[in-house]
Parts: sequence; structure tokens; C-alpha cells
Amino acid sequence: MKDFELSPAPKLATYHAVGDLKPILLAFLQLDTRLAQFVSQAKEPMLTQMRIAWWRDQLGKPAPERPNGDPVLDSLSKHWLGEETALIAMVNGWEGLLAEPPLPISAALEFAEGRGKCFAAMARLTACGEAADASQALGEAWALADLAARMSSAEEREFVVEAARKRPNVITPVPYKLRALTILGKLGGRALQDDGRPLIRDRKDLLLVTRVGLFGR
Repeated sequence: MKDFELSPAPKLATYHAVGDLKPILLAFLQLDTRLAQFVSQAKEPMLTQMRIAWWRDQLGKPAPERPNGDPVLDSLSKHWLGEETALIAMVNGWEGLLAEPPLPISAALEFAEGRGKCFAAMARLTACGEAADASQALGEAWALADLAARMSSAEEREFVVEAARKRPNVITPVPYKLRALTILGKLGGRALQDDGRPLIRDRKDLLLVTRVGLFGR
């Protein structure tokens, strides 16, 4: 699957995903990117909701009953068997962002929880189930930072950052093979500490990616 549509932080993370994590992570990020495109281009909210609902419906079906031909859905059917509930939680989180502004705090937290559940699922899918909770925390940190960076309104960005700061900020180390998830979580935590700025901004962020890629933390 091509990754040229991924934003900088996820793209850098995929470079450090190896073994069975790589196709699992790529499939997740491709779905996440597609949902982001739906929401960012939501000139007709009803049509966007229909597109999002299609994904929820397909992921709720047994894999053999899903249509073939969509590369993202095909990859999810291959690599995410048994963890579709987490993907559906992420789909619901993206749908919640269609709420009328100002964005409700409940929508921001649901979005973070949905991505976090997918990080926990990736730990289980790669035989690292003992790190599921820690992985979820990484996913939630990345989600809230990414959401804040996407906000065009400074007021809404501050709102998301403040909500993130009220949450526990303890990042527990995860196995080395999950270092791609650590990269996203640590970049997210750093961006939130700096008022929701972009996850990749300067040389220090690139050095963090390199360090975690080499040492896992």
C-alpha cells in the first residue's frame, strides 16, 4: 500500500515499523487518512456521514461478506481480523468531529479514545497484548495532539490542548517492536506540551524520531 498520502509524523513512524506491525499499521493509517479527508472536505455533512457509515457497516461484517476491490478495506480484512471493534471506535470518533462548532469536549475525547483503542489492538495483533494499555495511552496522546494541530481556530486548539493536559500524562514503555507507536505518542506528548503545535516542526522532533527508532524510547 502506498504511504505518500500520510502526514509527516505517521510517515516517519512507518519507516520504523517492521515485521508484522508494518502492514497492520499501514492499513490503520490508510483508513485514518481516508476518514480525515472525508471530515476535512465535509461541505455536505450528510454525504460525509454516509461515507463514514459505509466504513462502519463494512467493518461490522464478517470479512468474507465484505466487497473486494478497495485496497484499504482489503488490507484491513487481511491484517485486522478480530480487532474490527477498535477500528469502528475510530470511525465513530471521526464522525463525532462533524459536530457543529464549537467542538464538544466529548467529541474530542471520543476521537482520542477511538485511535487509542486501535493502538491497543495493534499491540494485541503483534503478540504484545501485555502492552495494550500503554499503547492505548500513546494513541490517545497522538490523537489529541494531531487534533489540536488540525484546528484552524486558536480557541478550539487551546480547548483541545487543555483537555489533553487534564488527562494522565504517564507514558509507559512498550516493547521495542512497537517503537513506531512510541514515536507517534512521544511526538504527540511533546506537541501538546508546546500548546498544540505541529507534531513535526524542527530538528529536535526529527532527533526524537531517530532516537526512538534506534532505542525504542
